[in-house]
Amino acid sequence: MKDIQELKDLNAKQIWHPMGHPGDLQANAPTIIDRAEGVRITDIDGHETIDAVGGLWCANLGYSNDVVKQAISDQLSKLPYYSAFAGTSNAPAIEAAEAVVNFFKPDGMARAFFTSGGSDSVETALRLSRQYHRLRGQPQRIKFLSLKKGYHGTHFGGASVNGNARFRTAYEPLLPGCYHLPSPYSYRNPFNESDPAKLAQLVAQTMEDEILFQDPSTIAAFILEPIQGAGGVIVYHESFMKLARDICDKYGILMISDEVITGFGRTGDWSGARHWGVQPDMMTTAKGITSAYFPVGATLLNAKVAETFESDQSGEGGIFHGYTYSAHPVGMAAVNACLSETLRLDLKSNAAARGTQLYNGLKTLQVEFDVIGDVRGGHGLMAAIELVSDRGTKTPMDMPSLKRAHKACYQSGTMVRMGGNNLLMSPPLTLTEADVSKILDDLRVGLKAI
Repeated sequence: MKDIQELKDLNAKQIWHPMGHPGDLQANAPTIIDRAEGVRITDIDGHETIDAVGGLWCANLGYSNDVVKQAISDQLSKLPYYSAFAGTSNAPAIEAAEAVVNFFKPDGMARAFFTSGGSDSVETALRLSRQYHRLRGQPQRIKFLSLKKGYHGTHFGGASVNGNARFRTAYEPLLPGCYHLPSPYSYRNPFNESDPAKLAQLVAQTMEDEILFQDPSTIAAFILEPIQGAGGVIVYHESFMKLARDICDKYGILMISDEVITGFGRTGDWSGARHWGVQPDMMTTAKGITSAYFPVGATLLNAKVAETFESDQSGEGGIFHGYTYSAHPVGMAAVNACLSETLRLDLKSNAAARGTQLYNGLKTLQVEFDVIGDVRGGHGLMAAIELVSDRGTKTPMDMPSLKRAHKACYQSGTMVRMGGNNLLMSPPLTLTEADVSKILDDLRVGLKAI
């Protein structure tokens, strides 16, 4: 291992980082994280902070779960890898499929297809939704609906249904046939509607209007996050997902619930769809499935979709799609251990309690600081404060001020994430009451630095 100064000298010289400009990162070197324990991370200079980002919405169990670490170590010793393509399997994968399906059985899920992460899971769901309609004699159903502000990964399919231009513009043209609806974002929306219930109705009406315009018989699926994560922790009215489910059923459109962030307890329920009382046709998962101890994702399908594939007699039901590391035995061992620990620790209940504490604390900060235009959260451990330079005009806070707040918060002892003019939080679901108080204190320091 190189010494600290050598690592600092080499920082960002050879490695290109995701989600950043390589030239800027060379001029402004990234923070080097050296170690982690519990809900805290320590950088290479020894500065310790609470990880209020949860790695990247994913470190649900925190960083010190020895059960998961031991499961990974044991599997590495026994079978470090073998392909799960048709013809071979492994015991941890069989057990993991049963565990994941049982976990999401209340959501109507019946089958699991393992991937390497969230983007893979979305790509899989989009492909299988088109194939599902082909098998049912409707090959013209190739289009997708999604929400603006939504995030669905970075593959061409996911980027095509993404609702943020930053992930799209430089890579266009993307997948044709993808259409975006307004986000039910009560702070900013084209309807100038601040009532979340009325806004939900307006977006649902827009959804139906777009479906009729496109021709319902051409639409394969509608994909959405139950709570929009990277777009700014945008929480819909409780009626919205149900309205969308009814519209999908009316026109024979599959609903894909993107649970990459919201699955496994982050919303205070075991899934975001369950949080809103909806059963989707497919679910995309990753992150909390292993608490990021190993890169794994899964696309889940309900019995209706599964039966269409499994009963096919035409030969067109073969799934000629997958990944080298699909159902990787080490990853599957991590899944089994992580799900067991997630249930044992009842992470959803702690997420609900600490999420309420965090949200209420952020609302208190909003009274104290005029730069907080909007506070979002209150549904488990995902929250955001949207910073503005003028509350009346909702003018987004400039980036230099946002960076000052971010840096001061980090120096005080809490890592948060910048996203647009938002400070985003998605801490481990093992967070304590004292940890939340510390995050709020450090945010106060950060806001004073603006």
